[in-house]
Amino acid sequence: MATEIKAPNFPESVAEGTIATWHKKVGDSVERDELIVEIETDKVVLEVVAPDAGTVTEIKVEEGDTCDSEQVLGMLGAASEGGGEKPAKDSKSAEGSKKEETSDKQDAAAAKSDDAKPAASGKQHDVKAPSFPESVQEGTVATWHKQVGEAVKRDEILADIETDKVVLEVVAPADGALSEIKVQEGEQVESEAVLALFAEGAGGDAGGGESAASGDTASESKDTGGSDEKVGDKILAPAARKLVAEHDLDVNKIDGTGKGGRILKEDVQKAVKDGSAKKSAKPEGGDVKAAAAPAPAVEGDRPEQRVPMSRLRQTIAKRLVQAQQTAAMLTTYNEVDMSAVMNLRSQYKETFQKAHDTKLGFMGFFVKACTEALKRFPDVNASIDGSDIVYHGYQDIGVAVSTPRGLVVPVLRDTDSMKLADVEKSIVDFGKRGRDGKLGIEDMQGGTFTITNGGIFGSLLSTPIINPPQTAILGMHKIQERPMAVDGKVEIRPMMYLAISYDHRMIDGKDAVQFLVTIKELLEDPARFLLDV
Repeated sequence: MATEIKAPNFPESVAEGTIATWHKKVGDSVERDELIVEIETDKVVLEVVAPDAGTVTEIKVEEGDTCDSEQVLGMLGAASEGGGEKPAKDSKSAEGSKKEETSDKQDAAAAKSDDAKPAASGKQHDVKAPSFPESVQEGTVATWHKQVGEAVKRDEILADIETDKVVLEVVAPADGALSEIKVQEGEQVESEAVLALFAEGAGGDAGGGESAASGDTASESKDTGGSDEKVGDKILAPAARKLVAEHDLDVNKIDGTGKGGRILKEDVQKAVKDGSAKKSAKPEGGDVKAAAAPAPAVEGDRPEQRVPMSRLRQTIAKRLVQAQQTAAMLTTYNEVDMSAVMNLRSQYKETFQKAHDTKLGFMGFFVKACTEALKRFPDVNASIDGSDIVYHGYQDIGVAVSTPRGLVVPVLRDTDSMKLADVEKSIVDFGKRGRDGKLGIEDMQGGTFTITNGGIFGSLLSTPIINPPQTAILGMHKIQERPMAVDGKVEIRPMMYLAISYDHRMIDGKDAVQFLVTIKELLEDPARFLLDV
């Protein structure tokens, strides 16, 4: 019985998608929930998995063609239909002929390489870059975690690709080893570009050909694609070479832990941390050819260092300048008495953590207060698209997170339906994944409003910059005790300055001020969250 392979149900904001990649061809067998095809929309890449085990019998929408929500993309038959080990000999379909031809070629290739690769299955895979969304044009190969001939397990990380938004991981398609690396570290790649060749079942002595002696340092030097560099008696991996150049280190003082004493990225990071590989005041001469730090202009302790700007930093710079050049940006300020929120946290801190297994922070209160204020002032929750105004009937709030690579803004979806504990857990998760480089593009796309907290770094007052195409952003700051007039008396209160920057093309000053006052009133009386007043 044939089963339809359908596109997912697209959200209302997504009109159509494009077939990015068919991972299975006609005649291929699939297991239930195995990835069959990827659909690229203007927001995310959607995965279509097999609704049941069987064989792909027909592909109705080819790669590059557009499709609608829930459109039939292909047909899936039982395991014996249209595939199997022996397709009908009298079939004249192009798919059947192609499969037989491919099978013959694979058999011939396997037979030819039997002597060279006794332990390998002979099946080769293209290791491709992920499918980038439309907003990402290209990426840079940041790190190869595995070298040619090095045994890996299925789904083990092979390489990291750095884009202007996130670091994407490329994993092994099966157990085996890399047989060839086509794109070296530091080189740019486009969406779905072939990065390397991968052989199933290879690895170790079965790495094949030139990589069979992968334990020998010579096979990991320039002869295997020019990725490593020999400096004196030391062999540097590409990532290690880059760090050595950035920190102007003496490679002779670094102990390599890789095969044959090969210096790895981790070895250089350790040397940077403990300061054991710093060059002397009078360097013995530029052994490290790729050193990026120029010599001091004059004698003495006046070092300079020139390093390339990361993709993320370039994108941040571009978007911030774009926001200032295109938006009629204005900032208004207010201050909020944090006594009520702090007392509430102090009273329920331990109970909250026991009940929800997460700490009760400040950000949850601000997210809920902003959500309520956005419902009351829809102009602040809108965005500008050309000459159109887009009013959003939901609240997706981005929360700025500082990571080692720079500032990123993951988005909390539908905050109106989130509980305080859900907000706190999500923010903790964003912070952890941001530090580990695990945030995905889908985590940061969209958003109708943004909150940034410079107070955690000690900022007392600042002017945040709008995150286009949004029209407003809230800036939180340091809580500081100040003398305040309360009921005719001077009292010391924990106060925080709030700032909202807004696009005056969309939001009038009156609405911006009232929006900020609403947040102030909600925070000074948190019971309003519960009573919806």
